[in-house]
Amino acid sequence: MSRNRLIAVSLLAVLAIGLVSCASQPPGQSSAPGFVYGLWHGVIAPIAFLISLFDNDVRMYAFPNGGRWYDFGFLLGIALWGGGAGATASGRR
Repeated sequence: MSRNRLIAVSLLAVLAIGLVSCASQPPGQSSAPGFVYGLWHGVIAPIAFLISLFDNDVRMYAFPNGGRWYDFGFLLGIALWGGGAGATASGRR
């Protein structure tokens, strides 16, 4: 990679990080969905995604949500669809 291209890519990366650092999210609410809802939303995420293509009122991720526990539940729920990274790492074919 040439030096000019490396400098351009570095500047673009710094600009992108700077723009992303300006993003914010409102604080969670006590009545917001938590871990259990995150788990459920992760399980139904592929179906909710397909429905959301045709209906603007359906989302696959709750907002606002309870924060990190909701995210953890969503991650576990979505991992049930593909078996998580363990299925890929085990070398099954």
